[in-house]
Amino acid sequence: MSASWLERLTGPRAPAGYRPGATLARLRHNLGLADWQSAASFTYREQGPCIEVRERTESHLLMHLVMCELTLRVPALGQGKLEFDVHHSGLVRRTGLVFRLRDGEKPVFEDVQLRLSSDSALRKALMPLDFKRLTCCFDNGQWQVCLEHMGASEVVNRMPAFRRYIPLLAQQRELIWQSFDALERILREQ
Repeated sequence: MSASWLERLTGPRAPAGYRPGATLARLRHNLGLADWQSAASFTYREQGPCIEVRERTESHLLMHLVMCELTLRVPALGQGKLEFDVHHSGLVRRTGLVFRLRDGEKPVFEDVQLRLSSDSALRKALMPLDFKRLTCCFDNGQWQVCLEHMGASEVVNRMPAFRRYIPLLAQQRELIWQSFDALERILREQ
């Protein structure tokens, strides 16, 4: 049975001109990794953590964005539930990091925030990193860190017609790896 016209009009669908996997292929080239295990996971160093990657689309009027979201999973000691975002502070220049609680207990969040904000290696990696979104979720003894970088994304416009890939530069790639290493070290003990 076919879907009704209302379901076709309002249901989830891919934006016009979206090429599934094309942005991931360009990201794979930018990363220069030999051990790309599948279309969705890789490790960036020997004995390193497995990083999952997926494409995410965002539709706008007559255009859409295709962004790559990198996900790190870290087992931890504690129990409970916590979710927070990390952003840069400062309107023109980056002056620091801001942590915003989305869900969970405030005392636990404050403890994690203190540990993350006081770590010099993490701060050194995150301050110059051009990320759009960094979300940390803790649930049932496991952390999930999702990072969406400004690079490794594609802008597709329908009028005027153009398609532009924004590459992930080598310096930014190294900052991502340093951030993931620091986050894994800190969150594993939490």
